[in-house]
Amino acid sequence: MREALVTAAFRLFVERGYERTTVDDIVTLAGVGRRSFFRYFPSKEDVVFPDHERCLADMTRFLATSDRTADPVDRVCDAARLVLRMYADNPVFSVQRYRLTREVPGLRAYELSVVWRYERAMAAYLRERFAGRPDGTLRADVVAASVVAAHNNALRSWLRSGGGGDARLAVDHALECVRSAFGTARAAPAGPAEDVVVVVARRDVPLWRVVRRLEELLARS
Repeated sequence: MREALVTAAFRLFVERGYERTTVDDIVTLAGVGRRSFFRYFPSKEDVVFPDHERCLADMTRFLATSDRTADPVDRVCDAARLVLRMYADNPVFSVQRYRLTREVPGLRAYELSVVWRYERAMAAYLRERFAGRPDGTLRADVVAASVVAAHNNALRSWLRSGGGGDARLAVDHALECVRSAFGTARAAPAGPAEDVVVVVARRDVPLWRVVRRLEELLARS
């Protein structure tokens, strides 16, 4: 039933345009009643994005069950790939929807609200993981926004091309920019140990005398 409603809706959107298509038109073509439509979709806008609620739930669950030893930036990058998979698994529908949202300002605004919810889910996870840092909240919000921006840049380039090429490779490349900027730094190779000298002197001793005495002692060592 859900799939039938989505198929009917997009057929009418292509034939008549989004604004000229009503819920009554959709249910008539699908052969169901209005009650059936609203059982699945709260509004006409929701039928354009039938899979985002499930994807958001999958992302939230994925982050909540993540290994606590994993790099949190890597985890939110992996979470973004769940969204990509939703698009890449049905490229024809994804491209059709992208073109529709470009034509209808109201749908574009709706899409932005959906993207914001993904970003907030990532930020909430990162805030909890960065809770012990003085800049934890700031870092969480910046990383979440960066992941969404990188993912969307690559995804929309793929959609504009008509779904040609490998979307996963493009998104991986974009997310690597975020991971390399904010991910856990790799340990630098150990260099030669540096000598540390601790000096204890009375407060009333002139500094020049302390320095001279220190130089004399170091020269003997």
